Amino acid sequence: MPNNTVELETTRCPIGCPEDDELVLCGSDRLNNLPGSFSLVRCKYCGLMRTNPRPTQETISYYYPDSYGPYLGSKVSVDAKPILWKRFLRRLIKLNDIIIPLIKPGRMLEIGCSAGSFLHRMSEQGWSVEGIELSHKAATEARSLGYNVHVGVVEDAPEPKILYDIVVGWMVVEHLHDPVAVLKKLNSWTKPEGWLAISVPNAGSLEFNLFGNYWYALQLPTHLYHYTPSTIVKMLTVSGWEVDKIMHQKNLNNIFPSIGYFVEDHLFTNRFTKWLIQFSDKPGIRHILVLPFAWIASCFGQTGRMTIWARKTD
Repeated sequence: MPNNTVELETTRCPIGCPEDDELVLCGSDRLNNLPGSFSLVRCKYCGLMRTNPRPTQETISYYYPDSYGPYLGSKVSVDAKPILWKRFLRRLIKLNDIIIPLIKPGRMLEIGCSAGSFLHRMSEQGWSVEGIELSHKAATEARSLGYNVHVGVVEDAPEPKILYDIVVGWMVVEHLHDPVAVLKKLNSWTKPEGWLAISVPNAGSLEFNLFGNYWYALQLPTHLYHYTPSTIVKMLTVSGWEVDKIMHQKNLNNIFPSIGYFVEDHLFTNRFTKWLIQFSDKPGIRHILVLPFAWIASCFGQTGRMTIWARKTD
């Protein structure tokens, strides 16, 4: 059972479908190894999968310790020299991960900005940037760089004085308790014909079908919704956004920790399994070696992560 400070709640499909779900699988928190067992269900009408029941918004912070990977991986050193070969490869290969439409710099909001690495990158490119971040510690890191960051959830953030040209959120929408309400709110904060750029795990991929409960990107219970290309389109449509493009990221990094989870559960735990599980969090030359396979998988929409661009509709 979860920690006694965690409260669980049962929810219905946020798209508004009749209440009729089917159980897909049960799992636990593999990322932080915190207690609790959670169910993944699928709406029989629209196909959207969600964690249900789930920790409430007021108590889910238990599953976001300060050691939570995204908080640690986005720290910025303003004095650090850019690693030119990595930038060159990113531009050459076009990983389709953290990218926005080709529009001139304006006002940008990043939800789930963590410690501010993307805010910093875009600020250096001429953007006026702001952020929203749940973690006080991570937000403090971003604020120390001079950026305006609201600490808390989107629902409690103040209305912007000037509308944004684009809102971005990298691997964030799957964490939202009420994605429809949040996406509608973000829609109201953008200019007419404004943009939304997000990335989410792809639960319609071969990765998920192959690994199920061991899939690294499942990440119960912090991932509350588990999108496929069709269900993310439905979610955005009911929230006032028209999908412009879905790009499958050239990334197979989920596979290695997924194998690590399986081996750890069924065979043994040693340095090798720990290396597999930490594979996604430590990018390096080994990721380049799997790029040809990732490119092929992305062509067929079978990688475990996708990036979506959408436009505000009237």
